[in-house]
Amino acid sequence: MEMQNKSTWLKDVAQTIAFIATVVVSVFFINAFVFQSFDVQGKSMQDTLQNGDRLIVDRTAASLSSLRNEQYVPERGKIIVFKNPLAGVYSTEQYLVKRVIAFASERVVLRDGKYTVYNAEYPQGFNPDSRPHDKPRSPTSGSVDVIVSEGTLFVSGDHRDGGNSFDSRNGLGFVPLHDVVGPVVGRLFPFQDARTF
Repeated sequence: MEMQNKSTWLKDVAQTIAFIATVVVSVFFINAFVFQSFDVQGKSMQDTLQNGDRLIVDRTAASLSSLRNEQYVPERGKIIVFKNPLAGVYSTEQYLVKRVIAFASERVVLRDGKYTVYNAEYPQGFNPDSRPHDKPRSPTSGSVDVIVSEGTLFVSGDHRDGGNSFDSRNGLGFVPLHDVVGPVVGRLFPFQDARTF
């Protein structure tokens, strides 16, 4: 009887350890390859995102692209999280959140407070902010006329007046595709402002 109780107890302990290990591995897998959460720091994405917002980023497409030995290219207008290419050099922030404006080989012109993007499909140019998504603040400060380098993105914050957003137009430069974590798919916190993107 005592041996049976001991055997049952050992079996319960082993099942509990196996369950905990499965949960830990699952959480690691989900965080590394499926979804990851980030906190917004600063005001560069106002009014779309606020300081302290908790975001969920979809890593699936970037993970699948990596497995296929391809580069993940997010959609224009999407808000993305990416590794800060200047982390440790000019900034302590490891990750940044910005909006995708233009892709490799496209010409980006910032003049009179607004962006215009030129490419083969739109040789006369178009306003990347006219697409259906949250509207960034305007006007956009600065002056830019660049061709986006191969394998990179041109990104911008939504709080574009003055120096409120450090982005591709004012010192950040282009963002390498391999640094993109993924698109923001939702805001979890604050709860009253929870939403999808």
